[in-house]
Amino acid sequence: MANKDLRDWIKGIQAAGELKVIKGAEPKEEIGGIVDIYQRKMGNPALMFEEVPGYPKSFRVIANILTSVPRINVALGLSPTASEMELVHWWRDYMHKAPSFKPKDVNGGPLLENVQEGKEVNIEKIPTPVWHELDGGPFIGTACMVVMKDPDSGWTNYGCYRIQSQGPAVASIMMSPGKHGGFIMNKYHERGEPCPVAVIAGMHPALFMLAGLEVPYGKSEIEAAGGILGEPVEVFNMPRTGLPVPANAEIAFEGFINPGDKINEGPLGEWTGYYAGGSRPEPAIRIATMMHRDDPILMGAIPAVPPNDNTFYLGTYRCGAVWNQLEAAGIPEVKGVWAHEAGGSRFMLTVAIKQLYGGHAKQAGMVASHCHAGAYCNRWTIVVDDDIDPTNFNDVIWAMCTRCDPREQVDIIHGGWSSALDPMCYDSENDRRNSRVVINACIPFNRKKTFPKIARSSKELDARIRAKWQHELPKGF
Repeated sequence: MANKDLRDWIKGIQAAGELKVIKGAEPKEEIGGIVDIYQRKMGNPALMFEEVPGYPKSFRVIANILTSVPRINVALGLSPTASEMELVHWWRDYMHKAPSFKPKDVNGGPLLENVQEGKEVNIEKIPTPVWHELDGGPFIGTACMVVMKDPDSGWTNYGCYRIQSQGPAVASIMMSPGKHGGFIMNKYHERGEPCPVAVIAGMHPALFMLAGLEVPYGKSEIEAAGGILGEPVEVFNMPRTGLPVPANAEIAFEGFINPGDKINEGPLGEWTGYYAGGSRPEPAIRIATMMHRDDPILMGAIPAVPPNDNTFYLGTYRCGAVWNQLEAAGIPEVKGVWAHEAGGSRFMLTVAIKQLYGGHAKQAGMVASHCHAGAYCNRWTIVVDDDIDPTNFNDVIWAMCTRCDPREQVDIIHGGWSSALDPMCYDSENDRRNSRVVINACIPFNRKKTFPKIARSSKELDARIRAKWQHELPKGF
């Protein structure tokens, strides 16, 4: 197979020292408990769980996949050493160029090495962890792609929705209101027809990232993934639904969602760090076909108290999108955008600018907090001067503490776009809005010439010290 796959990425992160193998952890408690501990600190390695008790020795689980910038870099074909802001610029350039390749139809691939149909189907043969202690069951789909085809236009959507294992041949799917998969499913159900669906539970992380991003309605995530990988994604059509899936995926199954067919789903600890979504009836997938490679690898991207898998890849993409939308709105001299992982890369946004005029900072903050890429679940938008590194939270807090007068430089805005997963939403059932704060932590424009000097060495002195004393200085200085 020409395509890069999950196993290629695993080799890449292993070469970069970004993989740890753990043998013998069981899936009902220990795998999720170990992942939870590793996710509490940024920069920890991806975790490959092998020899899972009760399952074939060769069946594996990989988790904590994208909780470091180096591992995201490897997935996107960048150097593992590229910085956070370099990654943000990569996403900016990618969105401007929007390269894509139409998928390539093939007759077979590694995914067809093991095929079960009808009564032979058993998704429970895959070691699927209960990721959090209070979860309602095992979730086979966290780092997944859910495939649906619009019955009117023929557009095929690849989205990431949570998939709970409900039995050997049954799974449930939870799609938040407004998501593309829900629109497509409803079209079938309004006609009284079952909705065909396929679920992919292990693939190159670039495909997973595209499935989780806000790709515009009608655009193809699989074509965009081809643009990242630099080649068309090879796909074949599943036998019962005809839905195209990557030929080198690890695990995939297909089936139908019948009108009114629901099963109790959840809860699942979510990316906000809470069980805010609860448990409720959600659409059931009645599985007709299951496939997996020899020695399959289930991939997990575990939502949890930040930092987690969502906070890194979504955060850098979101920063690039906000930056582009600020410039499209006419905001000049944007120097950096960062979504802090403590806010799940959604609740807190920092924008660095070079101030050109009075009101520039407030303008940037208002646009960033409500542009499409920045609006969802936003709670804090902080604007800082260009001498502040927005990725350095200590510097951002210092600017807030010393350059912001709350009397004039803090605005509270009501009625923002939010989600039921936001624990402080107005009413998570009926009114999914929130309030948000825009903080101008820039030196007041009319005091730029008279504001106290910063007690730190100049760039020129830094350069002289570095040239003579590099061997004695901290790594990376």
